[in-house]
Amino acid sequence: MTSARGIFKSMSDGTATGKTGGGMPRIEVLTIDMNGRLRGKQLPIDAEKKIWEGGVRLPLSTQSLDIWGDDNDDLTGLSLTIGDPDGTCVADPRTLVDMPWAAAGSRQVLASMYELDGRPSFMDPRAILSAMVDRFKAMGLTPVVATELEFYIVGDDWRERGIPSPPSKLTYRGEPNGFQLYDMDAVDLLDDYLETLRNYAKAQNLPADATTAEFGPGQFEVNLLHRADALAAADDCILLKRIAEQAARRHGFKSTCMAKPYTDHAGSGLHVHVSVIDEQGLNILDAAGGEPTKLKSICAGLLQTLQDAQLVFAPFANSYRRFQPGSFAPIDLTWGFGHRGTAVRIPEQNGPGARIEHRVAGADANPYLVVAAILGGILRGLECDLDPGEETTPSHVPTDAPKLTHDFLTAVERLRASVFITDIFGDRYQRLYGDTKYKEAVRHLRTVSDFDYRTYLPRL
Repeated sequence: MTSARGIFKSMSDGTATGKTGGGMPRIEVLTIDMNGRLRGKQLPIDAEKKIWEGGVRLPLSTQSLDIWGDDNDDLTGLSLTIGDPDGTCVADPRTLVDMPWAAAGSRQVLASMYELDGRPSFMDPRAILSAMVDRFKAMGLTPVVATELEFYIVGDDWRERGIPSPPSKLTYRGEPNGFQLYDMDAVDLLDDYLETLRNYAKAQNLPADATTAEFGPGQFEVNLLHRADALAAADDCILLKRIAEQAARRHGFKSTCMAKPYTDHAGSGLHVHVSVIDEQGLNILDAAGGEPTKLKSICAGLLQTLQDAQLVFAPFANSYRRFQPGSFAPIDLTWGFGHRGTAVRIPEQNGPGARIEHRVAGADANPYLVVAAILGGILRGLECDLDPGEETTPSHVPTDAPKLTHDFLTAVERLRASVFITDIFGDRYQRLYGDTKYKEAVRHLRTVSDFDYRTYLPRL
């Protein structure tokens, strides 16, 4: 408690680099809901004592909200049915950082939700990931995790237009919607935005590395460096999403992690790199270190659990538009050394950098649940001696590999029936997540879209 206060005071007394906002300084206590959205409270900057003494509360049902913000009490019984009880927001002092877009001296801190009796809430995504990390610790192992997040920058007129469009700055060469993969012109044209994003990342101590232009107009990827702390890696990702949006607002844009915002352009992914180190600090995935089968068994564990966990990696109806033939979003449950068309890619198999890259999740997914599910698949590969099947190479792609589904409802049913998901998330959260997503899937199926009207109304 004392150390947390000390951190807060030392940060609060100085003027942070890059402050742009006016008004009174504040501190925001942020929790993460099922869909990876930040929810919380703003408090006066002098409310330090209340934060660190557990005086900030929110209804526990805040973490059961669906994508529309409905608590679905008739479905879950977790809100008014039981009196909508409070939980305690337990702030993590490691995550206390500046808010460079707000008034000078403003801070934010991530918090986990606890029951009033001191138990972690079964609905808290940070607690779910922490429990998985503890299982690795019990085996004397530490997951090392990094994420690569893709997102689009769109014009701020999307509300009036009803659809997104690239920033006008990118309508160069007479191609308003042209491809821009690694195109430095696209980077240069939005350099003021990207510079703000980099400054915000520095102010929040995010280990941001390379920034690249991706395929779609206004699409970018930011790589975050590896952390020997899976929870911190997921925190990095959620904070990156926030600063991407805050920087966009400053420049009159909007950032979006929607998996497929454009029909004719690439979707946005969340690629996760993972290695595992033992108590001696050695990377157990190092094929040159004496256990070449370990890496393949882990790949097999990941592939065997992908269908059950697809709803975690693709949590919304729009997510399934990303899985298209001929795209870099994988459909087949395949693996390979350095092959970007696989679900599980091995960028490096020898030395301390040996790792797997999990390429299935969309940018719209909750990073805490994504990392927890990936670690669960790795755990299966560590506990058993598994065969991942044929390797995908530049000259050979397996023809009979199992596939992911293109259907939201199918993914929901697989998760609801999965013993693997019960083991990773617990039966209560599995039921909550599955039931909530079932409601979303059914509502999507029942909604008559503009496509229906344009295609069928004039012809039938």
